[in-house]
Formats: sequence, C-alpha cells, structure tokens
Amino acid sequence: MRDRRRTGNVGGMLDALLGTGSTQGFLLRRDAVALGIDDNALARLVRIGELVRIRQGVYAPRREWSTMTRRQRHGVLTRAVQALYRDHVVVSHTSQAIADGAPDWGVDLSSVHLTHLSGGGRRSAGVVHHEGSLRVVDVTRSPEGWRTTPTRTVLDSCNLVGTEAGLVLANWYLHEGLTSVDQLEARYVEMQRSRRMLAVRLVLRLANGRVESVGESRLLYLIWRAGLPMPIVQWEVWDGDRLVGTVDFAWPELGLMAEFDGKVKYGRLLRPGQDAGDAVFAEKRREDELREVTGCRMIRPIWVDLDRPDTTAERIRRMLKRAA
Repeated sequence: MRDRRRTGNVGGMLDALLGTGSTQGFLLRRDAVALGIDDNALARLVRIGELVRIRQGVYAPRREWSTMTRRQRHGVLTRAVQALYRDHVVVSHTSQAIADGAPDWGVDLSSVHLTHLSGGGRRSAGVVHHEGSLRVVDVTRSPEGWRTTPTRTVLDSCNLVGTEAGLVLANWYLHEGLTSVDQLEARYVEMQRSRRMLAVRLVLRLANGRVESVGESRLLYLIWRAGLPMPIVQWEVWDGDRLVGTVDFAWPELGLMAEFDGKVKYGRLLRPGQDAGDAVFAEKRREDELREVTGCRMIRPIWVDLDRPDTTAERIRRMLKRAA
C-alpha cells in the first residue's frame, strides 16, 4: 500500500513536470531529480509502464512513445540529447536533415548525430559524437539550440549515406530552396581536403533542384549508374502557347519520356470531389495527349522497379533504342 501511495505521489509530480515538457516527448533524469523524483521512483514508473527509458538519463511517456514512428522517435531522442548537452553541441548530419523535414529514405535512424563545438569523435549508446570542425557560416540557432545550416547539413549527410540517399537529400534541400548548388559547391571546395568529402563530389554533379520526389531522385540515380544518357528534368510540353504538361524526365531527341509512377502522385492529383479512379483516368488522358503532341513514347517505372535497377535500366535502354 505504501509503495502504491508513493508511486501515486510521484505520478502527480511527474504529471506536473510533463505538463510543461510533454510536447517535447521526453523527460530528463536531472529534471526529475530536481523535483524530488529519485532513481528508485523512476525505476518504479518504468516497471508499472508509465515511462520507458530511451537512453541513459532520458525517459519518455510510454503511451506516447509506443505510438510514435521510427522517425518521430528519432526526433524526440535528438531533442533530448541536445537538451542534455545544451550549448556544447550542434545537431548535425542526418539528424538535422530529419529535423528539417527531409526524406528519411536510406537514412539510419538508430543513432542521433551531434557535432561538438570542442572535442567529440566518439560513439555512445544511440549517439554519434562528431569532432567539431564547424565555422560560423555552418551553424544557426533554433529555440532548441545550435544546428547546422542546410548547406552544411547536406554535405555532412552525404558522408554518412550512400550516393543514392545523398542525392535524395540534396535534391530535397534544393527543391525546397533551402540551399543552392552554388552554395554547396563553394562550401565543398573549402571542405574537400577531407578524403571523406570525395563521395560528395558525385552527388553535387547529379543534384538537381527540379527533381520533386524521392522516387524521381532514385530514378535519376538509376539512369546515371546504368550509363544511360542523362535526361532533361521536368520537361515542359507545349502545344502552341498552351502548356500540356510537365514530364519528370525526357529525352526529346530520342523520342522517350519517363515519369516515376508512385501511388502518392495520384493523391496529389485529386481535385475536390474526385476519387482515386478519377485521378488515374485524368492522368491517362494527360499521358495520351503528351504522346500525341510530342510523338514520344512513355515509360512509367514504379517503386518496385527502383529495387531491381539492372532490369529497369535495360527496359529504358531498349525503349531509347526503339525510339531512336
């Protein structure tokens, strides 16, 4: 009975503490201790299912944590670790990319990435500490603390992920207008003394802010990797002074157009009162008109095609030959 009463009292203090911090999704041990909730009480709250320990010194309400996606959990852990280290660290690399809203395709969400303003260069449970090598132009301030700028975030992230995932990130930042190829190139030149930066060179060669989605970025990478001719990105098709449509990729001189056909596209095409079937029918009519006006053929790779790049590249190669 006494243990329940004590847990209930602790629960009341916990509610009060989370009442101001629950939107962050985490509880720091040091804040709990400051309110008189000791380690034994925290352990009891974990046992009865009120809290879950997400790393040393950091807890989260179990009910909220259990409903979060991996991406959301990464965001909570990032904010919690930043709060632990305060102004000694900068959220960086792919953790800052996730915080910016960038796609998480090809990104390892199991670890938070921080760059220390002094020291660093180690790994602990769930956190990678990078050595401080930041300049004033590389950092900016948010209410939560220091973070890398979009330009620096893209360059750092490309050192962690493969070329394909790096291209997905770079194209997203460019499309959102958060950085530019010129800014990336200029900062890259200053950083390229590091051997790790060599892989970034290829991403910068392929990066294109007109690419609109993860699928399109992956398809562009597939085309490059297969040694196929590089297409025009977002090719506009005109019938006189009327814009018929814009195609993801096109080889006009070879008579071929390509559009990545992710299901999400049809959701974007929906107009008030339309259902998915209406959108698909409208897209078919649009494609027919594009072919009639240009005389080009159309290929529409889907998600599964991106996971069998050799087969898909051969399909595109055959169609380019036939069109030619």
